Amino acid sequence: METTAAAMKDRLNRLRYRSWHRGCKETDLILGGYADQYLDRLTPEQLTLFEAFLEEEDADIWHWLTEKSQPEKTEYLPLLGVLRTVRCAG
Repeated sequence: METTAAAMKDRLNRLRYRSWHRGCKETDLILGGYADQYLDRLTPEQLTLFEAFLEEEDADIWHWLTEKSQPEKTEYLPLLGVLRTVRCAG
């Protein structure tokens, strides 16, 4: 049976991969950069929110990031604030 630490490591690895491999290079850079900088420091609740965020469409995420529209889920707003400040070390 998998330990809690191993399960958490797998979860973080999956999230990191999903952040960098979305199909839209612009969102890859922002979400991947965020994952690299913050994933290891997020609370379980923040990780769950980020997982839900990654389920959204790239076009919607891009419009939210560029402030062309606002998400219906207001719980995304603090995350979007941080995402808008992310710089990719690429």
